Amino acid sequence: MKAYSLDLRRKILDTYKTGGISQRQLAKRFCVTLGFIEKLLKQYRETGSIAPKIRTKQTPPKLNEQQLNVLFEIVEAHNDATLKEIREQLQEKAGITIGISTVDRMLQKMEISLKKNIICLRKRD
Repeated sequence: MKAYSLDLRRKILDTYKTGGISQRQLAKRFCVTLGFIEKLLKQYRETGSIAPKIRTKQTPPKLNEQQLNVLFEIVEAHNDATLKEIREQLQEKAGITIGISTVDRMLQKMEISLKKNIICLRKRD
């Protein structure tokens, strides 16, 4: 989600400073959540700044290079497998347990599509 603009943050702070309005009313007036108002005011009190915080540390990927190679080999060998099946095979071969959505994100990162061919599916039936 994109951070709220500095202009909006300034308007909220100025309105709050003029007084006579609660945080709840501020949230309602500017169509933001009460939590945002609370965090903004707390940040202003502690740092004197209302600028959006910059994310300094990125979340590391769930799979390392070796595990990604195992995932690639699984998909190469069983290109018609479901995400659940791939997840189970990855757990057996690499010893790592991840969620189905993580498997999907890793495959997207590797630019691998698991879109099934309708003709092949009809042949199975």
